[in-house]
Amino acid sequence: MTPLDEAVADADLIRASVREPEQFAPLFDRHAAAVYHYLARRIGSAADDLLAETFLIAFRKRSGYQPLRLEVRPWLFGIATNVLRRHLRQEERRYRALAKAARQDDPGPHFADASAERIDARAVRAELAAALASLKPGDRDALLLLAWAQLTYAEIAVTLDIPIGTVRSRLSRARRQTREMLAVTQIPTLPEEEM
Repeated sequence: MTPLDEAVADADLIRASVREPEQFAPLFDRHAAAVYHYLARRIGSAADDLLAETFLIAFRKRSGYQPLRLEVRPWLFGIATNVLRRHLRQEERRYRALAKAARQDDPGPHFADASAERIDARAVRAELAAALASLKPGDRDALLLLAWAQLTYAEIAVTLDIPIGTVRSRLSRARRQTREMLAVTQIPTLPEEEM
């Protein structure tokens, strides 16, 4: 089947799936691997969830699909890109909200007897959340895979599907920006892999 034949067949499947929803399944079979690969390269392990969301949205919007305007494959990649952007915005908002919540002046009555260390930790947590929110998504992913998942540089490279040199660059940049945001001369350094 040529790409043009497949595009026509895809359009026919979408049209048929409006009446018979099970007709949408072959579209998943044909295009899920390519969409997954794209998402995995962009976001790593969250690609499974984003792939499912992409095809759910495509299924819900199938009646509005117009084959003369756009072929199925670019239509699916457009949906996947929008899903990915929304996911990244939500993650950034979550970090900003954590930073804001941790900065609140009134810790509440249950913290009335909090020690100085607890107050200091709360302030650092706010600054750290703000620093994480300010990082580029790729830099943040690399830093969190190192710090929270305790992956090696090589494992991060495989997870994000990037060269190990890019992992080193991202981590270097993320560490530098985080240190600047924290404005602390002595912060615990994250473990570096031996070169």
